[in-house]
This record gives sequence, C-alpha cells and structure tokens, in this order.
Amino acid sequence: MKKKILISDPLAKEGLDILKKEDTFEVDEKEKLSSEELKKIIKDYDAIIIRSGTRLTKDIIEAADNLEVIGRAGIGVDNIDVEAASLKGIVVMNAPGGNTISTAEHTFSLLLALSR
Repeated sequence: MKKKILISDPLAKEGLDILKKEDTFEVDEKEKLSSEELKKIIKDYDAIIIRSGTRLTKDIIEAADNLEVIGRAGIGVDNIDVEAASLKGIVVMNAPGGNTISTAEHTFSLLLALSR
C-alpha cells in the first residue's frame, strides 16, 4: 500500500520529482489550503511536507488520524504544534542546513555593499 504524502506549500521541482519517482509514495500537491480545508483532508495522509505558509495547529494535528511524519522544508518549526504532534507519536522533521549557503552568500554581499 502506498504512503500518501500531502505537499501543502510550494517546493522545488527537483524535490517533488524525487518523491514522485518512488513507487511507494502517492504525492498530492494542494497549496493555499485554509485551516478548515486542511483539517478536513489531513486524515487521509500518512505524511505532510510544509514550508512557512502552512500552520499545523493542535486542532489540525488532532484530526490527523493516519499522520506519521511532518516534514518542514526549512529550519524553523514555529508553525507546527510540536507538542501536539509528539503526543500523537508524529515525527516532526526539518532541514536545518537548507539555506546555510544562501545566508552566507547574502552576508558577504552585504559586507561588500558596505565596503563601497
């Protein structure tokens, strides 16, 4: 049986292609869902991948009957009720090094701009 993954925020095409290539996953892209819409459909998914546009509140997590994993494509998890997820045994993952290079490049650009 395929694991159903909900992508609720825009992700890079390369990342989506990796997920969609796997025979064990069924990937649904549904962006810009309201909290109520997400609460209604989240029970149908085994995993969800979000960015900063989606908030996973206690109410939404409690409605997630089959959810096993929350993947945060980014560093912070302040838009996820981690405590509610933990109480339901849902693993919360993030990508802490995801934008490290971009941040360093931006810092050097600012330093160069200031040195003029």
